[in-house]
Amino acid sequence: MLNILIIVLAGILLIGLLYFEKNGNQKGKLPTKTILSCLFIFTALVQTHPIPVYFYLLLLGLIFCLGGDVFLALPQDRMFLFGLVSFLLGHMLYVVCFFYVADVSQWTWIGGLVGLLVSGLVFWWLQPHLGSMLIPVIAYIVVITVMVIGAWTVLGDTKLNYAGRLLVFIGAVSFYLSDLFVARDRFLKSEFSNRLIGLPMYYCGQFLLAFSVGLVN
Repeated sequence: MLNILIIVLAGILLIGLLYFEKNGNQKGKLPTKTILSCLFIFTALVQTHPIPVYFYLLLLGLIFCLGGDVFLALPQDRMFLFGLVSFLLGHMLYVVCFFYVADVSQWTWIGGLVGLLVSGLVFWWLQPHLGSMLIPVIAYIVVITVMVIGAWTVLGDTKLNYAGRLLVFIGAVSFYLSDLFVARDRFLKSEFSNRLIGLPMYYCGQFLLAFSVGLVN
């Protein structure tokens, strides 16, 4: 019942956030985004914790992502770099917790090849527009790619609960795809459609990862 209430509340907050984004209402956007991001931390906290180390690592990752959300909601240009670093740290924690629960296997190497190909194309798409952000963006692409490879490794590890594996993988891929729209908005063309598509994907990914805490065992 609590999880259903969390999903309903998250949906309401997301609609409100998109409304404020559409209207450029900074005073409404910042508190709404902060509360919504705090909610995915609360979600992880109220799940059972069959693998405590996985829970604590993922929780720390979610907290860094909360920081990234707050930074990106602020209008100053340098806040984008702070947000990038905060998300980078969050992804690094996700990588550690995924490889903590899953064994490296042929799934890892297959995922690695596909991930390198896809992220190489993403970098080729963004590179002409990066300017002084070239190095931070390269670092971010590398880490988020390894994060998805880790999630793919979790999906392929049959000793783990299938529902938990699926939540991890879909959550990680949703996060990755949402970042494409963040990059498009920041480096190519800033428009509401980026947030209209990207924000639901981002929060879907984060909440799926938060719910996975109780199912990865």
